[in-house]
Amino acid sequence: MRYDITVTDTYGGELNYSWVRRYTIEAPADIRTPALVRRAKREAGLSGRHVTDEYGDSLIVRMRGACVAMTVEAMP
Repeated sequence: MRYDITVTDTYGGELNYSWVRRYTIEAPADIRTPALVRRAKREAGLSGRHVTDEYGDSLIVRMRGACVAMTVEAMP
């Protein structure tokens, strides 16, 4: 399955999109969330602690101590 990754800045805790970096990864459809987040962070070049919010077939990963967030969306 293909996953689209978008990395952007935040303003007041909300996604701001004043700059955007996009990536795509391939992973099994039954991958667990922690493994998917690790793969997505590695592809985007992010490291460090984070908080993950799940919304069905998409995730928002907010990096702690930085105004950066990453969305991960499953594409059919």
